[in-house]
Amino acid sequence: MTNVILCGGSGTRLWPISRTYFPKQFYKFIDDMSLFQLTVLRNKDLCADFLIVTNKDQYFIALDQLDEIGVKNCRFILEPVPRNTAPAVALSCFDALKNGSDLVLVTPSDHLVKNEAAYKSIIDAGQDESTKGGIVMFGIKPSYPETGYGYIEAAAAVKSQKNNRGGENHVYESSRSDRADKIRQVIRDKEPLISSVSSFKEKPDGETALQYISKGNFYWNSGMLMCKPEILLGELESICRDIYENSAAAYENASKDGPMIRIREEDMLKIEENSIDFALLEKTKSVKVVESDIDWSDLGNFDSIYNELEKDENNNAVNSKEDVVGINSKNNLIMSGGKMIAAIDVEDMIIINTDDAILISKKGSSQNVKKVVDELKKRNSELHTHHLTVHRPWGSYAVLLESTLYKLKKITVKPGAKLSLQKHFHRSEHWIVTSGTALVTVGDKETLLRANESTYIPMGFVHRLENPGLIPLIIIEAQVGEYLKEDDIVRFKDDYNRL
Repeated sequence: MTNVILCGGSGTRLWPISRTYFPKQFYKFIDDMSLFQLTVLRNKDLCADFLIVTNKDQYFIALDQLDEIGVKNCRFILEPVPRNTAPAVALSCFDALKNGSDLVLVTPSDHLVKNEAAYKSIIDAGQDESTKGGIVMFGIKPSYPETGYGYIEAAAAVKSQKNNRGGENHVYESSRSDRADKIRQVIRDKEPLISSVSSFKEKPDGETALQYISKGNFYWNSGMLMCKPEILLGELESICRDIYENSAAAYENASKDGPMIRIREEDMLKIEENSIDFALLEKTKSVKVVESDIDWSDLGNFDSIYNELEKDENNNAVNSKEDVVGINSKNNLIMSGGKMIAAIDVEDMIIINTDDAILISKKGSSQNVKKVVDELKKRNSELHTHHLTVHRPWGSYAVLLESTLYKLKKITVKPGAKLSLQKHFHRSEHWIVTSGTALVTVGDKETLLRANESTYIPMGFVHRLENPGLIPLIIIEAQVGEYLKEDDIVRFKDDYNRL
C-alpha cells in the first residue's frame, strides 16, 4: 500500500505562523515534530512507500524534514500550480498504478492523530473493505457540533467487522434504541463500524451541527480515503471524464527524474480545479465510511491548537514558559515567537507573535483569520506568503533589517550546496562570511572566503555563492539599491531547475 500525502496547502487560518511558502504542516507544534513528520511516522509501518504531492517551493522543506526522521522511500509529484485535491489524487493513482501499488491510502499532511492503536485498527478495516473494490472514507466520530468541517451521513445499516481475525459480521439498525450501547461495545472490542454513505453535508451552522450529532450516524469528513488506484480512476473516468483525461495526459507528459515527477504548468492548468469530494465521492455509489474514533484534530485554527497544547495552572497554553509572563490572566493561547510577552488581566485571548506580525483575537473567532489573509492579498503585502526566514533548496535566508534603499540578510547555505549563477539589475551586494567557507564567483573570478572576510558584487555582475565545506556556511548580505524585491534576479545556471 502506498501512502499518498497531500502536502500543498497554505493553512490561511493559522496566519501568521502558516504562510504560503512555509505552511502549517511543516511547523513544529507537537514535541518538536511537524504535522507532516507525524503523518509520515504514523504510516511508516502501515505502508510500503510514500508518494508526496506538493509544489516546487515546499519540496525541499519536505526533503529536509524527511531526512530529520530518517525516511527515504518517497516519491514526489510536484504541482506547478494548485488545482485542489481531485487532480492531486488522480495523478497519484496513475503513478501508483505505474509503480505496482495494490492500494493507496490518501491522507492530508496536517492532521493530528493521538490514538495510534485505534488508527491502525481503522486502516486494517479500510484495507479489508477496499481490497473488495470499494472506495473507503474515514469519518471521525464527532465529539461536539463543529461548524468548520464537512459531514458524512452514514446509511441506516451499519456493520461491524473483525479485522483480519475472522469472526461473524453484525448488522445494527441505526433507528433502534439500543444502537448506542451496541456501538460502545463494538468500540471496546476494537471493531470499527463500516457503512455505506447516504449523503455528504457542507459545513453546517451551529443548530444543524447539533442535529447531526444527535442523530448518531453523522461523521466529520477527515479527508482520508483508501482504494485500489484502478477503481478510483475507473470511477473518475465514468463520472468526471475531463479530469480523468487531462490528468492522464499531464502524468504522461510529466518529466520524471528518479523519484520526482514534475507536472508541466500548461498541462496542470487544463485540469479542472475541483475537490475529490465534489468531483467524484459525492456522485459514486462505491463509497463506504469507516467510523474512526482516533482522537483526531485537523488543527485548522488557533482554537483547536489551544485544545491540544498543555495548560498551566491558569489554563493558559503557551509555547514557551520562559517568554511569557501572565498576571491574573487565564484561558489564553500565547505563542511568543521568541519575544517576551506580558499578559495582564486578559482572558480567553489568542496572542500569536512572529518576527514580522502579531495576531490578537478572542478565542472562538479564529475562523476569521482567513479574512486577514484576504485583506493582506488586497494590499499586495508579502506578509501572507513569506516569513522573515525563507527556506530555499540550498538553505535559507532571514531578513534582519529593511528599508527602501537597503536590506540586511543572514544567509545560511548547506554543506555542498550552491545558489544559482545569477545577476541583479537594481542592486549591489556586500557579503561578509561569519562561519564556514564560501566559494564566491564574480564574473570569471573565483575567490575562497573564510570567517571575517568579505567581498563586493557590483550591480549587473554575474555571480554565485557556494559552500564547498562540511559545515553550514553563514554570511551577512547587505543589499543596496532602489528596488530590493526577490524577483530582481536572472538565473543562468541552477542545480534546482529554477531557470
